[in-house]
Amino acid sequence: ILCLVSVAAALDFKYHHTEELEQYLKGVHAAYPSLTHLHSIGRSVEGRDLWVLVLGRFPTHHKIGIPEFKYVANMHGDETVGREILLHLIDFLVTSYGRDPVITQLLNNTRIHIMPTMNPDGFEATKVPDCYYTRGRYNRNGEDLNRNFPDAFENNSANIQPETQAVMDWIKNETFVLSANLHGGALVASYTFDNGNPVTGSLKGYSRSPDDDVFIHLAKTYSSNHASMYKGTGCDNRQTFPEGITNGYSWYQLEGGMQDYNYVWGQCFEITLELSCCKYPPADQLEKFWRDNKVALIEYIKQVHLGVKGQVTDKNGNPIPNAIVEAEGRPHVCPYRTNEQGEYFLLLLPGTYVINATVPGFKSMLKTVEIRDNTGNFSALKQDFSFPEVSDQIRSRAASCAKIPLYQELTRASAAVKPTVHTLVLMTVMLVIFK
Repeated sequence: ILCLVSVAAALDFKYHHTEELEQYLKGVHAAYPSLTHLHSIGRSVEGRDLWVLVLGRFPTHHKIGIPEFKYVANMHGDETVGREILLHLIDFLVTSYGRDPVITQLLNNTRIHIMPTMNPDGFEATKVPDCYYTRGRYNRNGEDLNRNFPDAFENNSANIQPETQAVMDWIKNETFVLSANLHGGALVASYTFDNGNPVTGSLKGYSRSPDDDVFIHLAKTYSSNHASMYKGTGCDNRQTFPEGITNGYSWYQLEGGMQDYNYVWGQCFEITLELSCCKYPPADQLEKFWRDNKVALIEYIKQVHLGVKGQVTDKNGNPIPNAIVEAEGRPHVCPYRTNEQGEYFLLLLPGTYVINATVPGFKSMLKTVEIRDNTGNFSALKQDFSFPEVSDQIRSRAASCAKIPLYQELTRASAAVKPTVHTLVLMTVMLVIFK
């Protein structure tokens, strides 16, 4: 046992290549088998495992009422800081459990998934570390994985890569509520949407989601708890980010990004964290990067307990999957639905909301809730819905949104109801004649 613990604790501030990374993760799992679950969600183009370490009181499976959280790093193989600080986050969590009351509560009430590298091939291909750009950014097929997901605004012609498909399947199979993906090359917290159209405000240079207030809060939570991100100075005098945050589209338009995919199709709020001006900094700077991000990483995880959660059940208390549950006034283009256990999780800031639960074919049920900031208590407000007229023989059909540009359809619909110039001219002429 002492040998296993020493293996788990032997984490230096250096870059860990594939074999070392695997050895470390396996050592942690062996040392903390009841607190961790190690599995591969797929393989890269060159056949490297895409490892995920799950931490929590129930690491092997989802538990009703306990939200799922994830961190993903090294999506671009040459952006390396996130890869290493996630290993140190793992080390901090497992060694603090049972000793630090905050971390103990966090792990008892949250299931945390950590993927240190989504692009192991790109990392291994980066032979000469560089602050700016190398071919290791891409996967083995030369594809940018953060341009490779289905896009909600326009057709993405990129071929889905094995790494991308693995993450998409992972999102589909879990009930993720909150996430962040860790990058490098800037110092800012960026939030949805990365792409946009007139429906979301792109003509004004900002692509607004229905939960824009929540995303701003999430980005500020990370930025304000980071050692310097909140200052908003960026990496040079040409680029500044007030309070260390930015709307993704306002920064630069991005098609096929992972954070938009998570939000639209995964019902998971994700932000992008740019953690270093230098993409692949010298190893002797890694300890400082860990210190700069340590508090922010923990505070951000706590935000998974914002808002409201609950179950939708029938008259016999059986869960109803695929029921639509959303807050009035913020509908999602792909409606948020309950999972197989009839659960829903909605991230909402403190305030008064009307929650609308709908089982197709039955009358909707509305409940007004007063939401407080319960992140310190590690539990969102609980609000269940019971449909007395629904029996266990009746179930909502499995529902999923097609991987098409959903917001493109909204643009067409809004354009269809707008009067054309010809119509306005005709109406004016008729009015004059009538008078």
